[in-house]
Amino acid sequence: MATVTVTGRHDLTDAQWAVLALLPVGRRPGRPPTWTKRQLIDGIRWRVRVGAPWRDVPARYGSWAAAYAVFRRWQRDGTWQRLLTALQTLADAAGRICWDVSVDSTICRAHQHAAGARKRGACKPNHPAASTTSRPIMGWVALGAG
Repeated sequence: MATVTVTGRHDLTDAQWAVLALLPVGRRPGRPPTWTKRQLIDGIRWRVRVGAPWRDVPARYGSWAAAYAVFRRWQRDGTWQRLLTALQTLADAAGRICWDVSVDSTICRAHQHAAGARKRGACKPNHPAASTTSRPIMGWVALGAG
């Protein structure tokens, strides 16, 4: 298979593409594909990284419809999950993955009712709004009252 020049800074390098040799070959009879699998995968990676709609995939990655078709086909048949598992296995064997779990307590939040409020409805009664002990805060309230 002919190699494609890496055009974007986030595209797969030749070394990264060599690791992906475990991808399905997918030889169907008929016309040869217009775009290489590498272009389509780079297009899928671009779309996932940027978060843009599929129709905004740049033309250098091939047709957006072809990239979407490959993405959905591999999603349905479990190719992405197998690829992730295989890459994690390789990275773990090379010692590149640390499986330690770190939990930060700043993300743990209690419910608002667990913040020290009184229980069983033992609240002080509210003062009536027209209380004589409270004075108006806004100046316009005193003007409109008379």
